[in-house]
Amino acid sequence: MPKGIFKTPTPINEPVLSYGPNTTEKKNLKAALKVMKSETIDVPMYIGSELVRTDDKRSMHPPHEHVHLLGHYSFGDASHVNAAIKAALDAKKSWENLYWEHRASIFLKAADLIAGKYRAKINAATMLAQSKNAYQAEIDAACEFADFLRFNVHYMTQIFADQPHSPEGLWNRVEYRPLEGFVFAITPFNFTAISGNLPASAALMGNTVVWKPADSQIYSANIVMQIFREAGLPDGVINMIYVDGPLAGDIVFKHPDFAGVHFTGSTSVFQTIWKTIGENIHTYKTYPRIVGETGGKDFILAHPSADPLAVATGISRGAFEFQGQKCSAASRVYVAQSIWPEVKERLLQDIKSFKMGTVEDFSNFINAVIDERAFDKIAAYIEQAKKDEGVEILIGGNCDKSKGYFIEPTVLLVKDPKYRTMQEEIFGPVVTIYIYEDQDFEQTLKLVDQTSEYALTGAIFAQDRYAIQKASNALKHSAGNFYINDKPTGAVVGQQPFGGARASGTNDKAGSYLNLLRWVSPRTIKETLVPVTDYTYPFLQES
Repeated sequence: MPKGIFKTPTPINEPVLSYGPNTTEKKNLKAALKVMKSETIDVPMYIGSELVRTDDKRSMHPPHEHVHLLGHYSFGDASHVNAAIKAALDAKKSWENLYWEHRASIFLKAADLIAGKYRAKINAATMLAQSKNAYQAEIDAACEFADFLRFNVHYMTQIFADQPHSPEGLWNRVEYRPLEGFVFAITPFNFTAISGNLPASAALMGNTVVWKPADSQIYSANIVMQIFREAGLPDGVINMIYVDGPLAGDIVFKHPDFAGVHFTGSTSVFQTIWKTIGENIHTYKTYPRIVGETGGKDFILAHPSADPLAVATGISRGAFEFQGQKCSAASRVYVAQSIWPEVKERLLQDIKSFKMGTVEDFSNFINAVIDERAFDKIAAYIEQAKKDEGVEILIGGNCDKSKGYFIEPTVLLVKDPKYRTMQEEIFGPVVTIYIYEDQDFEQTLKLVDQTSEYALTGAIFAQDRYAIQKASNALKHSAGNFYINDKPTGAVVGQQPFGGARASGTNDKAGSYLNLLRWVSPRTIKETLVPVTDYTYPFLQES
């Protein structure tokens, strides 16, 4: 057992570097981009101690330059899913019996590697593979990822310290055991930090993991695994595989040792996972933990008292950073009639100034959407909007995939507040605006609450404090992350724990102790210091 009650380093948020002119970080990042783009790599699967390669090679390309080849990854089959599960189960006993401070040390070292030695490399990989500009890559792949690892260690010790009261003669304790079995992590393309955190948070608590990243994020996920291995993560603790999703699910969700799923992705996929787990519930040794964050139709509500320039900036950044491919991105906006002319003027001015193109040109604010499938889906929404009555395209609306998957930032103005782009998640650079009469603020609150099935993020812009309180109360179930006079994106680990409810997920709050609690199974221990030796109680005696 540990021979001390150890205090871990106090976490602080990793400072976001500016990448301004002539800065060292800008020079380093540009150099990393040049080197990595000049290479073609062969990415293996990581199963136990093996780097597994197959004959089924799948190519990787920058979304903003899809003719360029970054490399290939080895696509797997059912045998690799089974091998990864076996590797996770084989590693489980040693890993869960490793003293917690050694697990903590591994991930603290990984955080330092991310913030230091690997900073330029992991940012460059995220820029090339996911078409993020330098700032979006920095806040994601470097800062948020390091924050997740450091704060998770802090939260783990916070959980361990939560112990019950012990009255005289007793010592009551709670052990926070890892789950019995393996955890399946399914991660999305849009955040490298999420891709690393979902398997790492479960592993930190003593679990072993089978990890399936999104195909379009494998290039940067490979860097994540390199960091974990250099940090000293033992073989088999996190096993990364690239296989067909339904095939993996068919094996994982029928396995008796399946103990939990950590998921970020679409609502429909998560609902299918939940249904499948329910259908197989009788096969498991224990009831699996189901943790998921699934998406949003996130709102901005601008009260008549709002600062029009703040509203316009909230839309510009909240809707269009990373091409709107954030589950928290602002995609429906409700603006009071009295401030709309000024909001509109500034918003169109902002968008007209956006530059769009490759990530290697740091002056580009907008880059490409992730792949052709996403491009076609988003373009279809725009083309339909051009045909529909009551819809006006204020700016944008053009799409071009000849060289990269580029879609202009597009603003739709609708007369019908229930128009499809006010309700359906598009996951692209499209925002829809509805103008309401100033006196209809309270009715608009109901509209915001009832229009979408999602409840992830949302924002109220107002200077009137009564209006802010009214919106906060009326929209308490409409967003798991609620912002006052700010865009609904950019949650920071340790500051704004992230997650939503309704169709947006289980609201287990990544970046807080609440999420880590899902990856442990507490055991209560009662120790009687001096046991009784007579079964009788005083009530049995008459005198």
